[in-house]
Amino acid sequence: MQFQNLSSLYQYLDDICIKETPSERFSIADELFASSYIRGFITLIAAEYGDDSQALTKVLADNISENMRVAKSELTPQDQYIVKQYWQELQKAFSA
Repeated sequence: MQFQNLSSLYQYLDDICIKETPSERFSIADELFASSYIRGFITLIAAEYGDDSQALTKVLADNISENMRVAKSELTPQDQYIVKQYWQELQKAFSA
């Protein structure tokens, strides 16, 4: 999974809302939950770095990861697992 910039990642996450088939690893409900939860962190942290045309950098991903780590107590253990797995997949789109 590769994205040209933050805007294309947002489009991918928006498209999940209209998707009718589950991914290989997640049910539709789990993917919708995880993508929405993570998008909130991406939006919050990305605002510090620039606009929606910015590249997906490792620094951006690291800051998102740190903020998610700090906030993980707001999730149940099962939701933590789902979000962690989903974030690991999305992180592959962020470059060095």
